[in-house]
Amino acid sequence: MEESRGLGSFFLCIAAAVLGLLSSLACIPSELKRTKKEELKLDGKLCYLPESGAFKYGVGALIFLCVGQFIGNSGIVWTVCSRKKITGRLKDDKRPAIITTGLLVVSWISFVIAVTLLGAATSMNREQRYGKGWLDGECYLVKGGVYMGSAILALVATCSILCSAFLMRI
Repeated sequence: MEESRGLGSFFLCIAAAVLGLLSSLACIPSELKRTKKEELKLDGKLCYLPESGAFKYGVGALIFLCVGQFIGNSGIVWTVCSRKKITGRLKDDKRPAIITTGLLVVSWISFVIAVTLLGAATSMNREQRYGKGWLDGECYLVKGGVYMGSAILALVATCSILCSAFLMRI
């Protein structure tokens, strides 16, 4: 019984790792396909930007990251609950618990920043029609490096979860 619980949390961590990696990889084509300044069309004070391919990749990156974060945290909860059911209590050594908690905090901070960046950048890559731009009727372009920064933050969030899950196992 104990072995199947450990195997379940292992597979959840593998799934979280794969989804985190897919999220980061989806950010690369988003960065390459984001709307460029040359695509901006002006008509007096009104502007127009076409939808770019970065929108689809950005949505994919957001989905992979959110599902990966949920699965990774589920694996950690599974491990904690399994350990408590088997032993009746958690380990007495507080050091790994403090480090694990710190890694989870880093993971969630990275996740929130990455989702915020990805969400804003992805929504800016939708079609922005004349007079109905992204915000206040104005057109906005995603700066270079926003998607790559999101990719790095997604990797940090994923690695933090995996390290935390690993520390829970020792």
